[in-house]
Formats: sequence, C-alpha cells, structure tokens
Amino acid sequence: MFILSQVILMKSKRLILDEMDKSILKELRLNCRRSYRELAKKINISPVSLIDRMKNLEKNGFVKGYVASLDFLKLGYEFMGLVQISIEPGKLLEAQEKIGKLRGVYAVYDVTGEYDSVAFVIARSRGEFSSLIKKILGTPYVKKTNTNVVLNVVKDPFIFNEI
Repeated sequence: MFILSQVILMKSKRLILDEMDKSILKELRLNCRRSYRELAKKINISPVSLIDRMKNLEKNGFVKGYVASLDFLKLGYEFMGLVQISIEPGKLLEAQEKIGKLRGVYAVYDVTGEYDSVAFVIARSRGEFSSLIKKILGTPYVKKTNTNVVLNVVKDPFIFNEI
C-alpha cells in the first residue's frame, strides 16, 4: 500500500477518501463507542448513509478494528522502553517475528538508520523489564540492542487525528 496525497493505491485498485469519509474516521478516532445515530448527527448525514460508508471503510481496510485506549500505568506497567535492535543481514523478518511474540513487546517496526528495527516494550517491574531486554538480545540473529527507558508519556500514540 502506498499513500500519495489523499489517494491510496492497493493492488492496482484505486480508493479515494472523500471529506465525509475523513470526517467519519476523525470522529471514530475521538470516540468509536457512539451509536450510529449519534455519529451520523455529529457529521450531518443519515444513519443509513453512515452505516454504508463505515462498512465500505471496513471492507477496504481503512478501519481495521475497534479497540480501547488503555492506561498502562494504571494497569501496573511501571516500565516502558524503546529498544533499538541490530539484526544480521537477511534475517530481519525472522528475528522481528520472534521478538513480536515475546510477552511485553507492544510493537515492532522496521526503521532506517544505525539500527534495523525498534520494539516498544512494557513491563510491570524492573526485573521483568530487564528480563525482557535480555530475551530480545538473546533472540536468534539479534546482534545488539540499545534500550531507551521512557520517563514520561507526553503524547499518547493513539491520539492522532490528522487524517
């Protein structure tokens, strides 16, 4: 999938988001628990049109699901980190798949720069955090890691409404 301006290309099928679709997506990011009727009223369309548009957005992969935004600190996860990972050439996907399955790994990304990948990790204790970092370092094909401990969350990654 390639994003070019407001046009999204998927397997030679061209999909265009109009302003109403963007409004729906923005409102869903703010609160996806509202009824169809409430959401339709907010963006000034009929509930039937809203339902049709939402089904289309889901079918075409713009909406992948509906999830709750959790406060991990309140859930007892006292330690968060960003782990930069250097991986042996030709083994990136294999290593990332193994790392992604580790308990406490929140997300794994390909990146450019000195490191090949980064993982966002969370843990309930210093010991759990240390153990997770060591498991990542011990993953086959991982050459080295560099860990950054998160001190404060300034902006929640799930609060991004620029569509």
